[in-house]
Amino acid sequence: MAPRAIMVQGTGSNVGKSMLVAGLARAFTRRGLKVAPFKPQNMSNNAAVTADGGEIGRAQALQARACGLAPHTDMNPVLLKPESDRGAQVIVRGKRVGTLNARDYGRDKPSLLPAVLDSFQRLSQSADLVFIEGAGSPAEVNLRQGDIANMGFAEAAGVPVVLVGDIDRGGVIAQLVGTATVLSNSDRARIKAFAVNKFRGGVSLFAEGSKAIAEHTGWRDLGTIPWFPAAHLLPAEDVMDLADGPVSGTETLTIAVPQLSRIANFDDLDPLSAAPAVRVVLVPPGRALPGDADLVLIPGTKSTVADLAFFRDQGWDIDLNAHLRRGGHVLGICGGYQMLGQWIDDPDGIEGVPGRTRGLGHLNVETRMSPDKHLANVSARDLASGLDVSAYEIHIGRTEGPDTERGWLQVDGQIAGAMSPNERVRGCYLHGLFSSDTFRAHFLRGLGATQAPTGTYDADVEATLDALGDHLEQHFDLDGFYALSATV
Repeated sequence: MAPRAIMVQGTGSNVGKSMLVAGLARAFTRRGLKVAPFKPQNMSNNAAVTADGGEIGRAQALQARACGLAPHTDMNPVLLKPESDRGAQVIVRGKRVGTLNARDYGRDKPSLLPAVLDSFQRLSQSADLVFIEGAGSPAEVNLRQGDIANMGFAEAAGVPVVLVGDIDRGGVIAQLVGTATVLSNSDRARIKAFAVNKFRGGVSLFAEGSKAIAEHTGWRDLGTIPWFPAAHLLPAEDVMDLADGPVSGTETLTIAVPQLSRIANFDDLDPLSAAPAVRVVLVPPGRALPGDADLVLIPGTKSTVADLAFFRDQGWDIDLNAHLRRGGHVLGICGGYQMLGQWIDDPDGIEGVPGRTRGLGHLNVETRMSPDKHLANVSARDLASGLDVSAYEIHIGRTEGPDTERGWLQVDGQIAGAMSPNERVRGCYLHGLFSSDTFRAHFLRGLGATQAPTGTYDADVEATLDALGDHLEQHFDLDGFYALSATV
């Protein structure tokens, strides 16, 4: 069978493209096809480490999982990781190539198209069907020249496009028809069909709306997809998708997570949010850390020094001191671990201006930044329980000091992490620890969980992907969608 491909674009960000592609991937994989996900360019600080030693957007890692594949750098050849309001680290085929501001990246991105097409062709060789996810919206015609994320890629690869609108945010007819209006004739002709996502209520209520869109655009209607209630059980792609855990009245633990300005790899929070008897509170800027928290978890960040200053600007350093005086626990992961130390030394200016920055001082360790990024999928062991866990590392810098002698993890036979003498402050570089059901239960019991902190996180993600596939089988024209795909 010759490989086929089709691209899913959206009328804007957060219309549900990533989840739709994950559901389509699971549905067609269950139909017996070899399916692969592909996103030419992604912008996200939530990354996954791949089997070939690079990094890609975590949404593509979830889509790979839906296909039954290991994540690979070809699935997301260009990843932009924002470091400031105007600049981002540029990852090409899994490796950092530099940091560029928006203007310079706009100038240079056309030069990345050959690498993007090469990854796409290589991925296509081992698949029957490739689902391509766009980024943002093709209606951003000011970005069309040199585009590699939406219509620029679709044109270069010769693939058809399906456009998805989000009815939940309102104005979906204008979203879809307006996009058709501003596109060039050639780009508009590349769109073969549309779908309406996130509908609440009986889909028959929107029949006239779908008819109006089809009449104004000439595109095929692939369906109106109802709201998928279990979406929150899948890993969040964007920090905007995170929210406080639901309150059921049975919670025995509260975990407070300060929302850092460059929060990264926050998938650590997903298993905790899904755990029974646990409430995860994402604390926005300007709000104090809750006084009743059992654990303050300082997550990863793309810019440790900048987010350390941001942490102090919110007064969270004072809140953290009070939390510890009350007997609370603290866990820092990756950048959060670095913040908890005595000093962060950046002599080469890896994160900005060269210098030495005082940390929060709750662990007797120091971090020295270096240009080399450490990327690895690892098998680790919790020393207290003897439980084995799978995790990943994605960081720059090396952390050393007396409290590392009380490391609480073991990786490749070496002690890892650090712990304060009273054992209430811990840090480590390992992401993904809480995906292990047994370790998560052990850790939460150590915080004082009075209910059995049960849960089957990975099994629940698989079941949710299956349910999403079923959802699309029922509400989306899968046969029509496949018929529109093109041979590559």
